[in-house]
Amino acid sequence: MTGKLIGIAIRTKVRAPMVEITRAAVTLDRGVADDARGVQQNRKVTVLFRNDWEAACADHGKQLPWTTRRANLFVDADGRNAKHEGARIKIGPVVLEVYCETDPCNRMDEQSQGLREALTPNWRGGVACKVLTPGDISIGDRVEVVE
Repeated sequence: MTGKLIGIAIRTKVRAPMVEITRAAVTLDRGVADDARGVQQNRKVTVLFRNDWEAACADHGKQLPWTTRRANLFVDADGRNAKHEGARIKIGPVVLEVYCETDPCNRMDEQSQGLREALTPNWRGGVACKVLTPGDISIGDRVEVVE
């Protein structure tokens, strides 16, 4: 499945607002450069799929900006084949390996009551990944889910 990268966001510290950027370095040790959560083991980069976000917003009854989810990367690609440990996602030159589901936390309900429940089914909250191949990415880069 192929698609494209439609959003990149970072937070400078935990609980800080998400800041959208148009390009980023993705490194082995920090994930998306300058993102405060990239220091976590095996959760260097979080990826949210557009179709999952739109389904969650529809169930929630509110259209919210994708950054409400607090993921690093927003992709317009079918994520069905990425929803298991070991799946690989190639974005431009960067290769990510899915480590686990990004479980929706209480922070989602702090932003919009009921959002956590809307994100819970079928890994709608996205995936947490480790970086296999680092590189630079930009909005518009090709995304490929590799089984």
